[in-house]
Amino acid sequence: MASAQAASAGSVQPLAKYKLVVLGDQGCGKTSIITRFMYDKFDNNYQATIGIDFLSKTMYLEDRTVRLQLWDTAGQERFRSLIPSYIRDSSVAVVVYDVTNRPSFLSVNKWIEDVRNERGTDVIIVLVGNKTDKTESRQVSTEEGEAKAKEHDIMFIETSAKNGFNIKSLFRKIAAALPGMENSELAGETDLIDVNLSPRPNATGDQASSASSCAC
Repeated sequence: MASAQAASAGSVQPLAKYKLVVLGDQGCGKTSIITRFMYDKFDNNYQATIGIDFLSKTMYLEDRTVRLQLWDTAGQERFRSLIPSYIRDSSVAVVVYDVTNRPSFLSVNKWIEDVRNERGTDVIIVLVGNKTDKTESRQVSTEEGEAKAKEHDIMFIETSAKNGFNIKSLFRKIAAALPGMENSELAGETDLIDVNLSPRPNATGDQASSASSCAC
């Protein structure tokens, strides 16, 4: 009986964990994207991120469960020296710019360069043009964003954290690109499959904790 239980326990697959770092200039909506993804909320009065914030979320996919460890980085120049150490062991880098702020788009090259310097090609990079709800204030076209992503051979999507536009699609794209997902149905049908982002049921300990923060 004991040996059967041990065999059963040994067959449990460990929870796959992936580190995702969110980069971009100050004010482009990095924290808002994460908050919309985590809690489906939007706050008009966000304070600038100080240092690094850390949160985590479990995603239930078709054939496995993965845990995304989300690292929200500060966009201010005075925190730039911290960024490489957080990129170093990441699986995914999300580079965000504000479609109503051309300088934030022009900064995309340096953020992508930071990622490439630390991770080479061994990382998933997604370029995200945020704040599409501000239609009349747009300074960067969708075509420009697509061209920039093609230039760097990375994925691209536009979002609005304020109204939730394409936030789930962004993380579907990421989930489909994770190592081991190449042959999953999710990889071929990312616009059709609903990824279950609900909190883990009856979780305890570390799995029950959905968020934490570090202002280091």
